[in-house]
Parts: sequence; C-alpha cells; structure tokens
Amino acid sequence: MNRQPVISSNMRTIGYDSKSQTLEIEFHSGDIYQYFNVPESIYNALMSASSHGSYFHHYIKDQYRWTKIQ
Repeated sequence: MNRQPVISSNMRTIGYDSKSQTLEIEFHSGDIYQYFNVPESIYNALMSASSHGSYFHHYIKDQYRWTKIQ
C-alpha cells in the first residue's frame, strides 16, 4: 500500500486502500498499523484534519479492528 507523508507529531505516513477499506498508518516510532473496514470518508477527513493525531484519537483509535504489521 502506498502511504503519503504527513506533518504530524506522531504519524509519519498514512495510506488507504478503498477496495478493502484498509487504513494504514506508520508512526514516528516505526510501528505500522492497519485498521479495517474504515470508510473512505473517515480517511478523507483524517487527511484533511488540522490535527491528524487528534482526529485519529477521536474517530479511529479503538473504533476499528486493527493489527500491527511492523
């Protein structure tokens, strides 16, 4: 999955696969997580949020099934 760099204090890159509705986030720690069944509207809102981290914590973290892939 291709991820785009973002300006964030805790996220390095964010990617999304619309076919599988999978959101992938690489954190500055080097950890990479995939979140499943995430609507594209949530991804779009995350990418346009003034604070990616704040949006993530309010609308994605603990809201979607996830796995750590690295």
